[in-house]
Amino acid sequence: MAERSDPPDIDETDSAADPSASRGTENETPTEADEPASETAASDGGTQTGLPAEEAEMAAEEARIAAEENALATETATGSGPTPPAEPSVDDGVFGEGPESDQEMPLADHIEEMMRRLGAVFLIAGIAMVVTYPFAADLINYLWSTHIPDADFNRPRLYGPLEFILTKLKVAGLAGLLLGLPMFVYQTYRFMKPGLYANERRYYLAAVPTSLILAIAGVLFAHFLVLPFIFAYFTTYTAEAAVIAFGLQETFNLILIMMGWMAIIFQIPLFIMLAIMMGLVTRQWLEAKRLIFWGVFLGVAFVFSPDPTGMAPIIVTLTMIALFEGTLALLRWTGN
Repeated sequence: MAERSDPPDIDETDSAADPSASRGTENETPTEADEPASETAASDGGTQTGLPAEEAEMAAEEARIAAEENALATETATGSGPTPPAEPSVDDGVFGEGPESDQEMPLADHIEEMMRRLGAVFLIAGIAMVVTYPFAADLINYLWSTHIPDADFNRPRLYGPLEFILTKLKVAGLAGLLLGLPMFVYQTYRFMKPGLYANERRYYLAAVPTSLILAIAGVLFAHFLVLPFIFAYFTTYTAEAAVIAFGLQETFNLILIMMGWMAIIFQIPLFIMLAIMMGLVTRQWLEAKRLIFWGVFLGVAFVFSPDPTGMAPIIVTLTMIALFEGTLALLRWTGN
């Protein structure tokens, strides 16, 4: 070490220990900026002695990061690391705040609530049947005189003691179906309400009166268009071979089933709208799977239609396809 002009009362040992002396400073005490560097260097085992404060702090930070990476690699290899965070859900704010009323419920509670909702639907339908039953005979006479050719000559024939009563119950059941459909939509809304957003609740509530309107439109469609065509077809293809004897039960099975079917079928646009609104399907997906839906429509129509000639199932199938495609065309035209 070069000889310096230090005061004689300062010991060389103290001078060597002084960080300012190691940097060649004379008669200077360490500044506040130099003290952290000295302490950091000392904490690193003396390997960083003599570095500026900034470099010492950077080295310490790099050492800390390297230690954390080593610890993380060790935890990952041994499988003892912390559990990764769960994927964010809708209620975590990714797609907006979820409904505050959306809460998890046990499966048994869901089933119990669903049974209560269905019970309310059957209750409303039953009340409609009870109210309509006293007028069922008048409705039978009206429908018979409207759809049966030469109704005065072709009076209904009874082949069992309970046919007339059962037919009256079926006619009253049609009224129960008309009111039961919108009630069913409303009860599904109540069942799903805790998980619906405000705009979804608004659309779902609007679907309740829409369901009733569509059901009535389906019954009127069957009454004025489908049934006259079917009975004219029956009368024509049997005219040369036999005389038709119209039994009350069989005839009204056809009339009421066609009316009830059309009331349900006319709900297709509503169900498509709700499914798209809730994000269950998209218009593009429905268009891509249209042939599958057409096949399902055809199979359902032939299974549940009472006409063995195939005319009624074909009409039902064509109606379902027209409603399905018409709804998709409307959505495509409106850009939704």
